[in-house]
Amino acid sequence: MTINKTLNGNALTLAVVGRLETTTAPELDAVIKNELDGVTELTFDFSELDYISSAGLRVLLAAQKKMSAQGSMKVTGVNDIVNEIFDVTGFADILTIV
Repeated sequence: MTINKTLNGNALTLAVVGRLETTTAPELDAVIKNELDGVTELTFDFSELDYISSAGLRVLLAAQKKMSAQGSMKVTGVNDIVNEIFDVTGFADILTIV
C-alpha cells in the first residue's frame, strides 16, 4: 500500500493505492493521527484502492469520528469491490461517498 498526501490549506487528501488490510491499516492510522491537526476537510481518494478489510474499515471509522468533531470527511473514487464492502457493512450509510 502507498499513501500519497496532498495538503492544500486546511484540506488534506490521502490517496491510498493498493490494499488496505490488517498489515497496512496501521500505516494509514498513523498518518491520520499525525496529519489531522488543523485539518477541517479530509478526503480519501480510493481511485487506486483495490480492497479494504475490516481493519481498514476501523481506520476509516476512527477518522470519521475525529473529523466529525473538527470538520468534514469524504471518500472519492470508490470502485465496485470497495463499494460493495461499504454497502454490506453499512459504511455506505456512515461515510460521505462521492
